Amino acid sequence: MKEKIIARASEMFLKLGFKSITMDDIAGEMCISKKTIYKYFCNKEVLVEESTAMIHNQVHQIIDSIVEKDYNAIEENFEIRIMFKEMFKSYDTSPIYQLKKHYPEIHHKVMSREIEECNKCFRQNIEKGIEQGLYRKDINIETVIKFYYILVFSINENTVSEKEAQKLELDALEYHTRAIATPKGIIELEKHLLNPNI
Repeated sequence: MKEKIIARASEMFLKLGFKSITMDDIAGEMCISKKTIYKYFCNKEVLVEESTAMIHNQVHQIIDSIVEKDYNAIEENFEIRIMFKEMFKSYDTSPIYQLKKHYPEIHHKVMSREIEECNKCFRQNIEKGIEQGLYRKDINIETVIKFYYILVFSINENTVSEKEAQKLELDALEYHTRAIATPKGIIELEKHLLNPNI
């Protein structure tokens, strides 16, 4: 039951907002009593925290499954982008923006986890791209990771509209790739930018 509550609450928080959804709403949606929810979660903050941990795990499992498909480095970034776009397409407000605004302590914990995971993903992608001749050999990998991380997360933390955040993320991905790509990488990038589903 605990897992079911977290799963349903996660969906509702993402779709309708962390602030606006109440324990009553979740109980009503699941046709259970509020008392049942409080049996597992002493307050809404604990439920929000467990929900964000579950979403984090789901997102990174999907990213890992995309990486396992062995796309080239640029294609891999676009596949991950399409996954995020699909996952969050029905949401009006950026989930990270909401979390930062209404639950700053939980947002801080989420970001601490994300720094580690994202840095690992970005590093693997950059090293792969260099090996494939898509990214330049002379780049400072640590600096590139830092720049891209700051760019992506500042978009998500400061953009209310999820749709606007996704558009800016695509611009950031293009900017990031052009900054580190070889001529061969630029050709690959421009091929993906023609895809209407990105």
